Amino acid sequence: MTTAPNWLMDDGAPRNDPAVPAGVEYHRVLAGERRRVGRGILAIVLLAAGFVLFPTVIGQGLALVDVRLGNSPPAAGGTDYTPLHHAGSMIALGLLAPWSMLVQRLLYGVPGASLHSVTSRFRFGLFGRALLVLGPVWVVVVLLGFATPVEESPWSHTDLVAILLATLLLTPLQAAGEEYGVRGLLLRVVGGWTRGRRAGLVLGIVVSSVLFTLVHGATDAYLVLWYLVLFGGLAVITWRTGGLEIAVMLHAVLNTLSLAAAPYLRIDLGAALQGRSETVGTAYQLVPTITVVVLTAVVWWATRRTGPARTTPSRLPERTPAPVA
Repeated sequence: MTTAPNWLMDDGAPRNDPAVPAGVEYHRVLAGERRRVGRGILAIVLLAAGFVLFPTVIGQGLALVDVRLGNSPPAAGGTDYTPLHHAGSMIALGLLAPWSMLVQRLLYGVPGASLHSVTSRFRFGLFGRALLVLGPVWVVVVLLGFATPVEESPWSHTDLVAILLATLLLTPLQAAGEEYGVRGLLLRVVGGWTRGRRAGLVLGIVVSSVLFTLVHGATDAYLVLWYLVLFGGLAVITWRTGGLEIAVMLHAVLNTLSLAAAPYLRIDLGAALQGRSETVGTAYQLVPTITVVVLTAVVWWATRRTGPARTTPSRLPERTPAPVA
């Protein structure tokens, strides 16, 4: 019998929580006898509120400090992309992870820990092995993207060091927050609106990918295709592995490398992040786009027969005590 590569094996025993339905795939954990579309729309509205309110509140608070330091950050109506503003943005989006867990718990009564995976645990072993196997290829593709010409902007030595530290420490949290919100909560909410698991999967992947692409505000054809394929691929990987670990890894590597390299290449980060609607992609964007397809296919192939759990653990019936003679 063919077995999956070691890097796709589960680690750790699953948590057995009676509030989590047994024997269902990741995207169907919130599905029930009723489709509960109204409740799902409320969950999406609360998730969107987190995307807006957390960066706004934290950004405004840190802007007061930035202004006192003589800077003019975007939250204060300026254009200075400061290390403090950068750190605040990463922390704000990282808060989407616990926020998504809370929304799921309050609206559906399902423990927030189930957003990690179908085992209700974040499988760090799977995360690490995926980083070792898939990470090198992903790193090369991301870094090669900086070989194309870019518009330069001046950076001070202090800002370069501060941005690098904030990026290395906080960007993985930002990437995880977005994954828990989009490939976690949003995929589950929409995936539970249909009667069948396959229809729910397709609807969940399409809606979550399209909505998150729209949030990024890109209008260039290369970039729109890139976002759709990236977000769709991460959703498929989440389904095939029964959890967010590999999606978080790929997203974290992409964002961390991109944001860490940008200042050292003198890229204007503020303009790049806030002016996506004006960004013009190049044909090279097809390289990471195709790479996502390949990585998704690798995960799909490796999980054909075995691999990490794709459904929540089934619970054995409680044994009835034998009658006393």
